[in-house]
Amino acid sequence: MSKQKKKVRNHRKNEITRGIFTVLEKEPKKSFNYKQIAAKIGVIDAHDRNLLIKRLAQLKEDKRIVEEGRGNYKVTPSTKIYHTGTVDITGRGNAYIVIEGIDDDVFVPFNKLKKAFHRDTVEVYIFPRRNGKKLEGEITKVVERNKMTFVGIVDMQPNFAFIRPTDFRMYTDIFVGKDKIGSAKDGDKVLVEITEWPDDADSPFGKVTEVLGKPGEHDTEIHSILAEYGLPYTFPVEVERFAETLDTSIKPEEINRRRDMRDVLTFTIDPKDAKDFDDALSFKVLENGNYEIGIHIADVSHYLEIDTVLDDEAYERATSVYLVDRVVPMLPEILSNNACSLRPNEEKYTFSAIFELDENAGIKNQWFGRTVIDSNERFAYEEAQYIIENKNGNIPKDISIRKDGYSVSQEVVEATLTMDRLAKIMRSRRMDQGAISFDKVEVRFNLNEKSEPEGVYFKESKDANKLIEEFMLLANRKVAEYIGKQKPTKTFVYRIHDDPDEDKLIALNGIISRFGHKLVFKDKKSISASLNKLLEDVKGRKEQNLVDTLAIRSMSKAIYTTDNIGHYGLAFDYYTHFTSPIRRYPDVMVHRLLQHYLDGGNSAKAEVYEQKCKHSSDMEYLASSAERDSIKYMQIKFMQDNQDQEFVGVISGVTEWGMYVEIIENKCEGMVRIRDIKGDYYIFDEKNYAIVGERTKKTYTLGDEVVVMVKNTDLIKRHLDFALIGKNE
Repeated sequence: MSKQKKKVRNHRKNEITRGIFTVLEKEPKKSFNYKQIAAKIGVIDAHDRNLLIKRLAQLKEDKRIVEEGRGNYKVTPSTKIYHTGTVDITGRGNAYIVIEGIDDDVFVPFNKLKKAFHRDTVEVYIFPRRNGKKLEGEITKVVERNKMTFVGIVDMQPNFAFIRPTDFRMYTDIFVGKDKIGSAKDGDKVLVEITEWPDDADSPFGKVTEVLGKPGEHDTEIHSILAEYGLPYTFPVEVERFAETLDTSIKPEEINRRRDMRDVLTFTIDPKDAKDFDDALSFKVLENGNYEIGIHIADVSHYLEIDTVLDDEAYERATSVYLVDRVVPMLPEILSNNACSLRPNEEKYTFSAIFELDENAGIKNQWFGRTVIDSNERFAYEEAQYIIENKNGNIPKDISIRKDGYSVSQEVVEATLTMDRLAKIMRSRRMDQGAISFDKVEVRFNLNEKSEPEGVYFKESKDANKLIEEFMLLANRKVAEYIGKQKPTKTFVYRIHDDPDEDKLIALNGIISRFGHKLVFKDKKSISASLNKLLEDVKGRKEQNLVDTLAIRSMSKAIYTTDNIGHYGLAFDYYTHFTSPIRRYPDVMVHRLLQHYLDGGNSAKAEVYEQKCKHSSDMEYLASSAERDSIKYMQIKFMQDNQDQEFVGVISGVTEWGMYVEIIENKCEGMVRIRDIKGDYYIFDEKNYAIVGERTKKTYTLGDEVVVMVKNTDLIKRHLDFALIGKNE
C-alpha cells in the first residue's frame, strides 16, 4: 500500500471513530446498531460500512464501548468522553491538548489545567462541540509527567525560597524549604526538582539539585539551556574512567578480519574547525574505466560494546548537541576526537560502503563491511571548493586550514573533480525523482576568546558540501535498501519522512502568493517540483528565510522507526542513518544490525528496536530545541551592542499579541508588541496574517519590510523586543 493510500485510510478510520463516539455520547443511555450509526454519520458505501463494523469490534475489544444484546452498542460509562493526549501550554497559560486520532486540538483554559505542565500526558474530558466552535475541555488527570526538573531563579525568603521558572510555559513557582536549598543564594539560577504537589498547596514543593550560576553569565546561560531539556554537559566519572580503560590500538589480528583499504587514496572533507572526522572517501580508477568509491565511516561499534556503562550513556544521550559555542558530545573525547576520528596518516577501523560507479554514476557493484583505512589528507570544505572552482592544486593560505598555502597532488585534484562530477549527476537524478532541495541559510557567529559574538555570518552549502552530502546519501540509501529488500523481512532502523500535510501546504501557498509565488497541487511530483522552484526563486530575496522556514514547517518531521514508509524529502523508498556514529546513536544501531545480518543472523526483535528508535527521535528533538535556543541566546547577546541602531527587517510572524520581525542583515528575530505600536489601536487579523489599525486602517502584513530598533534584550528569558519605526517605504 502506498503512503498516500495508507494516510487516506487512516484519516477515514479516524473520521468514522469520531462519528461513532459523536452518536453514542450524544445519547449515552441508548444503544445503537451499526445501521443506525451509519445512517447518522452518513456512511453509505460498502467499504466505509465494513470499516465501521470493524471499528465497532475493535472499540468493543478495547473496552471503549460495550455491546448490549446482539449488535447494539453504547459508550462504556467510565470512558465515555475521556481521551489521552499531550499538553501544549501557550504563552498566556492556557493549553491545547494534542490527541492522536483527533484532527482538532482541544482547548483547555488555565483554570482547568488540573496542575498539568507543558508536554505532560493527561486525561481530558471534551465538552460537546457548540455551533461549530473549537473543541474545548478540561484535564481530569495527569497520567504521566514529561519532566520534574526545571531551571529557575531563587527568590530567597527568611525560612524558605520560591524558585521562579524561566520557561514561560511553566505557570507556577516552586516552593523549596530551607533544608532543601543547598548552597543556592538569592538570585542564583538553579535546577530544581519537584518532589510533590499537595492538593491544598498553591505551589508544588521541590528541592534544588544544582546551582547553575549567576543569571546572565555566559556559562550559566548555556548550561541552563542544556538543563532545561534534561541534557548533560559533563560525563559521569565512571563513564570517563571506563572510556580511559579501552584498548584503542590497531591490532594485526583485527586488521586480518577486515578488508584492508590502507593503500587506496583516501581523504576527509570537513569544516575548518572540525575536531571529529567520522567519514572519509576513497577513490580508485579500475581497469575497466569505472570508479571504485568508498564511503568509510568510523567503526564506533568496535569500541562501544553492548551492556557497558559507556554504551548505556551513549544510548541515553542518543546524539551530540551542537550549541553555538561548543559541542556536547555523545561519546567521551578519547573516542570522539581520538580513536574513532579518521585523522590523516593514522590507521583507523571503519565500517564501509564501497561502490563501483560508471561514468554516469550508475552502480555496477556494491559491498558493505568492516575495513581498515589510512587517510592521506584532511581538507576543509573551503579547500575542496577551491579545487572544484579552479581545477588546480595550489590552495591559497587564506582559505587553507594550514598556516601556509598548500599544494595538492594531481591525484587528489582528479579524484575530487571526478567525485564532484558524479555527485552532481546523482543530485540531478534525485531532484528529477522528486527530492526537495532545502538549503536554508544557517546563522553562525564569529566569537572571541570569551565566547562573545563579534559578528554574524551565514553558512552556505557549496559544491564541496554537496559532494560529501551525495555520497553520504548514497551510502545511507543503499545500506537501507540492502536490508529492506531481504526476504524474509528483517528488523532494521530506518530514517523516515512522511508526506507533507496538505492543509499546511495550502496555508503555505496562501502566504507565498503574497510574494508572487505558487505551489502546484496536480500530483505528488508537481508538488515537489513547485516546492523546489519556490526555494530556488526566493534565493537572495527579502522573503527567503521566511519562505524557507515556512516550507520546512509544512513538512512532516523525520523520525527513526523500524516501520519503513520511505523518505519523502529525499525521494527515497529506503533510507537510514549509517554515516555519523560518533554523533548519532541510531547509526551505531545500524552498524550493529548490518554486521549481524552480514554474519547470517536472524531478525532482531522489532519491539526492542522500535523503543530505541522512539527514544532516539525524542532526544534528537530535545537536542535541536537546545541548539535553536543557544542561537537565539547568542543573537540577543549580539544585539545588546546595537541598541541605538536602526535595522530593516521582514515581518516573519503575526500573532494576537504582536509581530515577529527578522532583521535582514543578520537574521536576528525579535518581537514588536502590539500594545507598543504608536498612533492607533491595532487588531490582529488572523485570516490575512496582519495587524490592522482600527482608525487609520494601516496594515502590517506577513512579509512586509519594516524599520525597527532594539527596545529590550533579556538574556535570561531569551527575549528580544523591538520598537517599530515604521514601514520601509
